[in-house]
Amino acid sequence: MSSAPMSAPAVAFIPDTTSARQYFGAWSVLSVLQYFAAETAVIGAWAGPRPYDRRTGYISDLGAVQCGIYDGRDVCSPLHLLMNASFVVQGLGMLLGAMLLGSGLLCVAARPGARVHPGRYRKPWLAALWFRVLTGTAGAGTMMVGLFPEDAGSQWHFAGALMYFIAGSAALLLLGVLWLNQTPLGWFILVCGLASLAALVTGGLTHMDVPEPGTLERLMGYPVTVGVAAAGLVIAQRVHRHRKQRRAQAAADVRTQY
Repeated sequence: MSSAPMSAPAVAFIPDTTSARQYFGAWSVLSVLQYFAAETAVIGAWAGPRPYDRRTGYISDLGAVQCGIYDGRDVCSPLHLLMNASFVVQGLGMLLGAMLLGSGLLCVAARPGARVHPGRYRKPWLAALWFRVLTGTAGAGTMMVGLFPEDAGSQWHFAGALMYFIAGSAALLLLGVLWLNQTPLGWFILVCGLASLAALVTGGLTHMDVPEPGTLERLMGYPVTVGVAAAGLVIAQRVHRHRKQRRAQAAADVRTQY
């Protein structure tokens, strides 16, 4: 009696850490740092009756289109277009990163020569895949924040902000755990996710009724931006180094032929 044919074992593979796709994906994620420059410029142009204070002012007030009273706050942001464009660019960078960065590359933190075994790496692979999904969701959320300013009368702004905070912190928690033993920044990314999640829970429990709502909101958002950028930095550095080594080896091979 013949036994049923056995399936072939899954073959381990090495993610391509020299492809332009991964390099552009890393730099797309790193581009989120432009947000801090844009926010500083917009705050500098604030024209409200009182100076804008990061501790008490909401981030969304910087993107409000009209000058006047909104939700009890006197807002006036002449550079609202810059702030909203920054939100969109930030979200687009995260979306592109989620699409361009491969799950295999994320499993090994872009370490050249590291092997991924489909069977043994099932959980890391799923974690990497969920990181991409959550990062893309957070990116779409912050794009919605820029496309639908707080005073436009649309609930999409609030929904987009929640998408960014919730999905962004969850993505960092996943990646931080996945990278704990692969890069020193794994701990930093994990702490960013925990800080953002803790602030988000605090904001939900208090309904943002705290002495410094601006500080609390920034504790939700800033760690996501910084943590995602840190992940992009790790990948960009390692991919750049491997691409440089590959080019140097190719040049050496050419010289030995002559």
